[in-house]
Amino acid sequence: MSIGLSISQHFAARMTKCGLIEFQADMNEKLEIAMKEELDKILASAPGSEAEDIKKNFERFQQLFHRFLEKKGPSVEWEKIQKAPEDSILSYDKMKARQLPENVASLLKKLVVVKLNGGLGTSMGCKGPKSLIGVRNENTFLDLTVLQIEHLNKTYDTDVPLVLMNSFNTAEDTKKILQKYSNCRVKIHIFNQSRYPRINKESLLPVATNASGTGENAEAWYPPGHGDVYASFHHSGLLDKFLNETKEYIFVSNIDNLGATVDLHILHHLLDPPNGKPCEFVMEVTDKTRADVKGGTLTQYDGKLRLLEIAQVPKAHVDEFKSVSKFKIFNTNNLWISLAAIKRLQEHNEIDMEIIVNPKTLDDGLNVIQLETAVGAAIKAFDNALGVNVPRSRFLPVKTTSDLLLVMSNLYSLDAGSLMMSKKREFRTVPLVKLGRSFTKVQDYLSRFENIPDMLELDHLTVSGDVTFGKNVALKGTVIIIANHGDRIDIPRGAVLENKIVSGNLRILDH
Repeated sequence: MSIGLSISQHFAARMTKCGLIEFQADMNEKLEIAMKEELDKILASAPGSEAEDIKKNFERFQQLFHRFLEKKGPSVEWEKIQKAPEDSILSYDKMKARQLPENVASLLKKLVVVKLNGGLGTSMGCKGPKSLIGVRNENTFLDLTVLQIEHLNKTYDTDVPLVLMNSFNTAEDTKKILQKYSNCRVKIHIFNQSRYPRINKESLLPVATNASGTGENAEAWYPPGHGDVYASFHHSGLLDKFLNETKEYIFVSNIDNLGATVDLHILHHLLDPPNGKPCEFVMEVTDKTRADVKGGTLTQYDGKLRLLEIAQVPKAHVDEFKSVSKFKIFNTNNLWISLAAIKRLQEHNEIDMEIIVNPKTLDDGLNVIQLETAVGAAIKAFDNALGVNVPRSRFLPVKTTSDLLLVMSNLYSLDAGSLMMSKKREFRTVPLVKLGRSFTKVQDYLSRFENIPDMLELDHLTVSGDVTFGKNVALKGTVIIIANHGDRIDIPRGAVLENKIVSGNLRILDH
């Protein structure tokens, strides 16, 4: 009797499970139909000149939405994650030891530089593209990029082009500013990444009511992350253009990473592999520090190299993921990718990147989701992909004013658009800098320094509250400055703070 009961229970459970699967499949189909109907209405409102582009964007968005609905459970099974094989992550020092060819121009003529330029400077209180923020000697991120490539082209008498992937947020302002580079020895091309509709979290339908991206509809759209570079680059026609010009690789990086310069040794390895085995994808990784524990890392999964992001890690294993002893490297987002491979994979729809579900709250309080992808997640689709463990100097992102303070200081000197760490600094690592909320916006940050302090001997700086710095201040060792609520601290001109904690109220008045 008990056996009969267990069989019937098992059958009922199976039927229930089958019923749930069928119900979910039915729901997904209805959601996809409803989504298509809404997108068709939006498309019908588009001006004729924009309709074709919007239609292409919607087709790609629907594929992403379909995958989002189909997704079941976590994108990785923790037990299947293995440490990346040693021979899959190359030592940069060994690569550098190999002699470059006499004709360096023959390498550079195969290269295209692509900068991801879709971000706004809102996190630092700036309007417009982040790439137009001044970071060093009044040069912007974009100025420094153009200077670097112009120096390459002049030095080696070559013609490396620069391509900017803009978002709809940055396209117009970037286009206007490009006129200033008309006399530079750099050909600059631009293309836009996709514009996707934000999805109402409850109804799973678009927030947009028409195709306009302005007025009350401005918040209804988003750029879907830098993983969109493959489809949008292909769709723009630039991929075919560069292939016709016999270009072979693109070097892709974030425009706010000031360490992401063209590296001849990596390019040489790609174009003339020592083992004769062509490599379609190189990800630059670097050693983790405590500041990088959340950074994506390279692992082996199902026999392929795979980028593992913290968002994919089950909660029970987050501490393990953050461990510097187990996962020792992280992704810098400096990537070298074969143009021919991108074309092949795009045409066969074989670039499969994990979907990042990014929740947002609009100004009116509406909860929405954005479906995004990350460019490095495509590594598993490419043949003979490799990691290269590069020096920390190739990862110098400026995400906050704390980062900005480092790159504006005497820790670095500027050489042909590239930042080089000062030889006067004893340690090759950068200090840990934490500036408080009073410094978050670039304008406020700049108003608090008469000039940037001497930081050559600094290890750690924490500043909190209403603090200002006079001229020619020197910071050494560990310096902590805390002005409590209602207090103000003025660090006087010429002050030398070495292993000091300053708190309370300190006003220096000029007479």
